[in-house]
Amino acid sequence: MEQPDDRLPAPDGLNDDFEVSESLVPMRDLKAAEQNTVSFDGLLAEPLILKEDLKEGCGGQLWPAGMVLAKYLLRRHRSDLSNKTIIELGAGGGLVGLAVARGCNIGKPPLYITDQAPMLPLMETNIKINNLASTVVAGVLNWGEPIPDLIPSHPAVILAADCVYFEPAFPLLISTLGDLLGPESVCYFCFKRRRRADLRFMKMARKAFEVEIVTDDPEAEAYGRENISIFSIRPKQSEARP
Repeated sequence: MEQPDDRLPAPDGLNDDFEVSESLVPMRDLKAAEQNTVSFDGLLAEPLILKEDLKEGCGGQLWPAGMVLAKYLLRRHRSDLSNKTIIELGAGGGLVGLAVARGCNIGKPPLYITDQAPMLPLMETNIKINNLASTVVAGVLNWGEPIPDLIPSHPAVILAADCVYFEPAFPLLISTLGDLLGPESVCYFCFKRRRRADLRFMKMARKAFEVEIVTDDPEAEAYGRENISIFSIRPKQSEARP
């Protein structure tokens, strides 16, 4: 599976100042759009059907960290995610959020999968083909901008997989996490470290939030060999007063 790297242009709509000329960065050949069926090693009794389409950006395909995070949530948090307010950031086609909606008895409130505007049609397509329109809502959320009215403030759970890939977006993602994380919120954050620069995001996150590596996943050693890690991110607790 091809991985994103430093030569990729900025994600569409992030910021025109970050755009890179195609004359300097030749566009890669895109694989044709396709549909895949994913059961997460049998953790879903009814597999997901995921359309992958790279024409609007690299978020349109399945990435390893999304698979890892979805399996962890289905394995370790299947019951405690039920009926929680949940938002997925940088959802791409919606892999993680749709897996949770399918496997964790999500009812009301609905689960929100979000990304930039070019990803919205793909998210909506994957919601439709999995018959999850009653429990999942797709929306546009640009990191660093005010949270849209559609998105609930301070959700109980935030999901984010493979959102660390473009260094100029790091402070924007930190800003959005700061806006969304309420006193009782937790973000399950999974990413594959590909470059030394990726560690700068975690340094920024640790300055802003309480960050802990997830240790209760029996598969952690296996995917750790692929430089994939899962973290829990919470707001810093106020220092106790004397």
